[in-house]
Amino acid sequence: MLGTAILAALCVFICFGGNWLWGQTMIERPLVVGLVAGLVFGDVRTGVMMGASLEAIFMGAVDIGGALSAEPVTATVLATTFAITLNVDEKAALALAVPIGVFAAFISMFMKNVVMNIFAPLVDKVAEKDNPRQLTWLHFGMWFVNYFIFSLVTFISVLAGAKPVQQMVSAIPKNLMAGLSATGGLLPAVGFAILMRMLWSKQLSPYYFLGFILTAYMKLPSVAVAAVGIIIVALQWMRDKQLLDIENAQKKAPTAAAVTNGQDGASANEQEEEDFFS
Repeated sequence: MLGTAILAALCVFICFGGNWLWGQTMIERPLVVGLVAGLVFGDVRTGVMMGASLEAIFMGAVDIGGALSAEPVTATVLATTFAITLNVDEKAALALAVPIGVFAAFISMFMKNVVMNIFAPLVDKVAEKDNPRQLTWLHFGMWFVNYFIFSLVTFISVLAGAKPVQQMVSAIPKNLMAGLSATGGLLPAVGFAILMRMLWSKQLSPYYFLGFILTAYMKLPSVAVAAVGIIIVALQWMRDKQLLDIENAQKKAPTAAAVTNGQDGASANEQEEEDFFS
């Protein structure tokens, strides 16, 4: 179990820390984290399935300022680890991932708003000395400390929490496990509902209902619905481009007409002068 804990911590460090190493590369998203964890633990299918399900849950979670609603990297790694190494039911692991993500968000807020602020006076002091090399070392040192602590939390959770989680899962009655599985199945819908509440508008509603009809009644897979969406986007883009070209042509037309009228007026004046002096 020590090796499993080390691998889980490594997944968190790579995905969470690497996401902010060269700017926000979006490798912290559950879809990527699940793939990485699946590759590390030798079960890519389970990793991708867990990542895709958790992506649907956490895609509507918005972080405002220093307030975080959930931390998806730790939740995805732990849920995938439990599902692969402890043979926990995938839907039950999804249900466990939500409280894990909320708890990890509190740790993230504490690290960013309290622990990292301890280094702020040191950063100001180094900046006043105009020492770019020392400032760079300080920056990456703070980066390492922050994400190493997150990896350490994951390491301890897997190492010390694996057996209790296994015992808890084994002791859960079948009826309760069925309820957890049902809850895990509903959580992606909750994530989509949160996202739709943010993006809902009258202009976008036809596309939502079209996707619902294609999925619910025509039984099309997600890839086919995505392909239909790409086609609609392409058609909409071509239509918008045509309207923009027409609008630009209309703007140029009065200018050209004015230039032509000006030239005709100048020719008429020249003709009148010639007639007067002839």
